[in-house]
Amino acid sequence: MPETADVLVIGGGIAGLSAAAAIAPHARVRVLEGEDQIGFHSSGRSATMLHYALGDALIRRLTLASRPFFDAPPERFGDVPLGRRMAVLIHAREDEREALDKLDADISRFATLERLDAAGVHALCPLLQPDALYGIADLNGMRLDPHALLQGFARQLRGSGGVLRTGERVAAIDHRGGDWHVTTDRDGSYAAPVVVNAAGAWADAVATLAGVRPIGLQPRRRTIITFDAPAGTELDRLPFAKTVGDELYFAPESGRLFASPMDEVPSDPCDAQPDEYEMALAAQRMEDRTTVKVNRIHSRWAGLRSFAPDNHPVVGFAPDAQGFFWLAGQGGAGLQTSPAMSRIAASLVLGTAWPVAGVRAEELSPARLFGQPA
Repeated sequence: MPETADVLVIGGGIAGLSAAAAIAPHARVRVLEGEDQIGFHSSGRSATMLHYALGDALIRRLTLASRPFFDAPPERFGDVPLGRRMAVLIHAREDEREALDKLDADISRFATLERLDAAGVHALCPLLQPDALYGIADLNGMRLDPHALLQGFARQLRGSGGVLRTGERVAAIDHRGGDWHVTTDRDGSYAAPVVVNAAGAWADAVATLAGVRPIGLQPRRRTIITFDAPAGTELDRLPFAKTVGDELYFAPESGRLFASPMDEVPSDPCDAQPDEYEMALAAQRMEDRTTVKVNRIHSRWAGLRSFAPDNHPVVGFAPDAQGFFWLAGQGGAGLQTSPAMSRIAASLVLGTAWPVAGVRAEELSPARLFGQPA
């Protein structure tokens, strides 16, 4: 006999765990994660900054709605801080000033920014080349701890009676008798009227297994390297620094620096590994934009960021399958938007009041991708 629940969540990354934690006080929830640990593929491999230069106005609204959660986590979420304050600096050369002006106008609706001249830019980040002439800074940025977030949501889930199963990779899904029946590759058997597809890069593959129309999800690889900072660098005073275009970001990391060339290389769903070209590109761009010489790469990693065709998250019931719920396409913003996204997912699954002002269900609904009303 299958193990029954009200809601089955497929995927133990930040999207699945946070939604399951929000649903669990009101319904019986089971989370199925294919790996032997939570957040293995993307959530645990993120640069994990909370900032407003990521995405567009929708992502910024979701981030703004999530910020109070990080500033004051709920009781019993965990004793470990979810993050620490870290300034965010967006810098520009002379020929990038117009792009910086536009980004300033876009972000200033969501965060208090300081406009910096060359002296201010280099006071905040002395590592930049002299041609970094302009900047905008959010001094209230936050570096998030993905592991504290994942463990906190898992703790909330279990505290509400939910169950997390790791090492349970979905092998088959079918709908019969009003329930979704899920079988795993370890012969686990589960059934529930609602299944939440939070499988990250594998979300379209899960939909195909279930006979549900895929949404056209595109996983894209991003690479990060770490290396030594110049001798005497005060790492604890450095910001998260990003070019105004999607060229490079870098920040302090465990006594060193990390950097990414902000690559978005299309990929099949997989255990992403860093590519030699992207690692070299990160080092080259770091040396072009800063005075740092990357003499040795100490560590490297890569993760997949998954995007819907319009680069917006997909949250809502599939228009072609009863009880099949999409929670996919976070596109690298999953950690910083998880508090708002989890409340939205829970409200749609449970049929409760819409929880996030300034965001509309139609903006997130999978129906938009098929030309249907939400």
